[in-house]
Amino acid sequence: MITLLRGTSFVASAYLMLASAWAQDGILDTSRHDSSLPIEIAADSMEVEQSAQIATFLGAVDVKQGDLTLRSDTLIVHYRDNADANDNAIHLIEVIGNVFFATPNETAQGDSGTYNVDNAVITLIGNVVLTNSDAVMRGDAATMNLETGQSQVTGEGDRVNVLFNAPSSDEP
Repeated sequence: MITLLRGTSFVASAYLMLASAWAQDGILDTSRHDSSLPIEIAADSMEVEQSAQIATFLGAVDVKQGDLTLRSDTLIVHYRDNADANDNAIHLIEVIGNVFFATPNETAQGDSGTYNVDNAVITLIGNVVLTNSDAVMRGDAATMNLETGQSQVTGEGDRVNVLFNAPSSDEP
């Protein structure tokens, strides 16, 4: 159920709702994410360019790292050939087509994106939709830092749109 407010109270209420819905843990609650966990990738096919240190996964790509899930049509992995045993060999993941990212409580979708493993930063571009139990946010691009919880959504040509869910009647 959506509650509509009028005048200046709408601006103040929207700001407070936005702050509680997104700012505490960022757009996605990744405050407990461990980017040093192994990354598991499954797809219909895979091509490797050893000299370029790139692996391309095609068709129904599914990536898991801990409790995070990333899906897309195509995924390009950039890896280090000389990674230490204690270092994650994958340092950048590019995703193209029907991108879907999820934590246990939130989801993010877009046309394409990247996951910088070293910096624990996810960027989504094009038709971005971010959803949690409190709100749905739409924009052209979103950047989410999995370690700090800082996030930013921008609109290019269009504005960022947020739809807040009203608290249920049994909540104080």
